[in-house]
This record gives sequence, structure tokens and C-alpha cells, in this order.
Amino acid sequence: MISNRALNITPSITIDISSKINELKANNIDIINLSIGEPNFNVPKKATDYGIKSLNENRTTYDLVSGLKELRTEIKKKLQIENNIIVDEDNIVVSSGAKHAITNSFMALINPNDEVLIPKPYWVSYPETIKLLGGIPKFLETFKENSFKITKEILKNNISENTKALIICNPSNPTGAIYNKDELKEILDFCLENNIYIISDEIYESIDFSNNFTSLASLNDKAMDMVITINGFSKSFAMTGLRIGYSVSNKHIASYISKIQGHLVSHPSLVSQYIATGALKYCKEDNKNMVMEYKKRRDIAIKILKDHNIFEYIKPEGAFYIFINISKLKKYIKYDDSFSKAFCNDILDKIKVGVVPGIAFGNDDYIRISLASDPIDLENGLEKIHKYSKDILGKS
Repeated sequence: MISNRALNITPSITIDISSKINELKANNIDIINLSIGEPNFNVPKKATDYGIKSLNENRTTYDLVSGLKELRTEIKKKLQIENNIIVDEDNIVVSSGAKHAITNSFMALINPNDEVLIPKPYWVSYPETIKLLGGIPKFLETFKENSFKITKEILKNNISENTKALIICNPSNPTGAIYNKDELKEILDFCLENNIYIISDEIYESIDFSNNFTSLASLNDKAMDMVITINGFSKSFAMTGLRIGYSVSNKHIASYISKIQGHLVSHPSLVSQYIATGALKYCKEDNKNMVMEYKKRRDIAIKILKDHNIFEYIKPEGAFYIFINISKLKKYIKYDDSFSKAFCNDILDKIKVGVVPGIAFGNDDYIRISLASDPIDLENGLEKIHKYSKDILGKS
């Protein structure tokens, strides 16, 4: 009775870990949760006030499928000022979160059996979304020496006549790595030469500790022909539950994204769109303060990792995660299908610390720690993980 596409979906490992953490908390067991993938900040007040104002003015009827004109105008200004991307409102489609914007984009591009290149490690929903739409996720091996970033050579060795698109996350979830301008230009030039679309997931672009971020679509005049930029408000303004994201593409693709969205969900919640508008108009300083706090937490975590000197890790330049290599514990942990999952279950049971196994992102030798946690929890959790690991290594 269940469709093949539904049967083909892999259960979410991150949801599995979250469920276990919530179950323990429900039993009044104290857990240090370092698995969280959302900001532990509130939506800026001036933004919520703008949303409340819209409700008081009864702005609650149907609006444009592609999003409020006022919001798309503010996004257009933001793209020009912050990203050097010059577009009109018709290039922008506002969706119910960045995940929805990605899904819309794939629906507009992918035919059955089209291949989409996904560099490892990857965000958990990329391959499952592609499979749902009849496409084929093709995973690309990358290397820790290059912070797991894709290169022209890796692309060259993996394309086929069925390759339709590449998706990259910049800054990266889970590594926090950021592509520099030269790296992006090499990727863009190769994809333009080979008629490969690029879905550039830039949801973490405002969380940049290095001031090194470049938006892929800004690199040359031809970029907009083949690049779809994905962004949103969940990470930059802590609006995770309000579900507002957007795509930026050439007008031809944008028109089809809008048609698809019109039949599936119409437009996103209007009050959420007004709150997003208020965030862009009045809350840039809130975002800056949030990023400064994430940088402080990153530095705390890096100091602990350096002081103990047990694990290798990717030093994050952006986003709010640290990807930590735990492979030296591999021969001491009993596991069946996944080492990192067994490790995460073990520390959750024994030391009551929750983190995300690297297998969720396609790399079983790593775990992901979130900086979107209370700084004291972050410090205590990392100290507990190091003590647990030293105890294991001490028994060898």
C-alpha cells in the first residue's frame, strides 16, 4: 500500500538521537544536549513586533505565491548590498523554510534518473529529497586535508551523461568550512562548461567568523544562468519555527518554482513573512551579536580540543558546528552497522551527553558538536567526552 518513493527513504538519524534525548529528559534525566541544529536565541523583538503589527492590521488574506512584495524587495536589497547579487523581485521565491526552497528547486530541475552530485559530508536531507523526486544522489568523497571541500578534479572524475546538478552547502553543515572565492570560481567555471546546475545552500552565510564568505552567484554574469541560491531566516535570525526561506534563480527557473509552490502550498505564512521583513529592516545588529556569541563558543570548544589533544577536527570558519574525528576509538567501541552511531548511543547512556553521529552526514569516523548550546553545557559536555575517551584509551 505504501509508495516505492516512501519506502525508499532512509529514517533520519538526527531525529532518532533527538527522540532518545527527549525520552531521557521526559524521565527527569539531565542531558547535556550538543546535538541541537538551531540557534538558542529568540527572534529579535523588532521583527516580532512587525509581525504583530501585520496581525493588528488584519493582513491575513491570500497574497502572492512567490512571497510578499515588501519582503522580496528587502531580500533584493540584502542580496545587492551583502552578496553583490543584482536581481529583481521576480528572481526571488519565498518558501516555507530553506528546506522547502531546496525541494522546490529540485522539483523544477530533476527528471527521473538524473544524477545530483553531493559532496560528503552532506546535510542529511539532501539525498532523501532527491530520491523522493526520482533523482539519483551521487556521493562524492572529499578529504579532511581540504576541510572536506569539493574541487574541480573531484567533479571531473564523477560526472556522467546523467549529471544534472551539484549541491553544495557553504558555510558547511556539518564542518563549518567556507569556500574561498578562488575555490568557488573553479567549481562554477567547471559546471558552466559542463551544463551542470548548482544548488548553492547558503543558509549559514551570515554566521561567518572569517569574513571569507562569497556568494557563488556573484562571481560572474553567467552564474545566474546555472546557480540557484538558497537562503532563509532560521539561522540568521533564529526563526526556525517560523519556516521562511527563499530561492534566487534566473527568472525562467523562478517562474517554475513559483508554479510548483502555487499548487503545493500557495505561499508561506503571512505573519512569518512580515516577521522576516522586520528582521531585514531593523535587526541586523541582532544578527551581528549572535555571530559574536557563536565565535566565542567556537573558541571555547577549540581550546578544550587543543588542550586535551586527543581528536583531530575541522576548525569551523562559519556555521555553528564542529566536526570531530573520533576514529582512534574505533577498535574499542562495539558496533554493528555504524561506529559513530554506537559511540553517540554509548555516551548518551553513560555520560548523558548528546551529539550527532557522523554517519548521518555520510562520514562514520566523525561526530558533530553544536555551538548552539549554552556555553557552560558546551564546556562540560566536551570535558565529559574527553574523560570518557581517555578512560577508554587508558584501558588499551
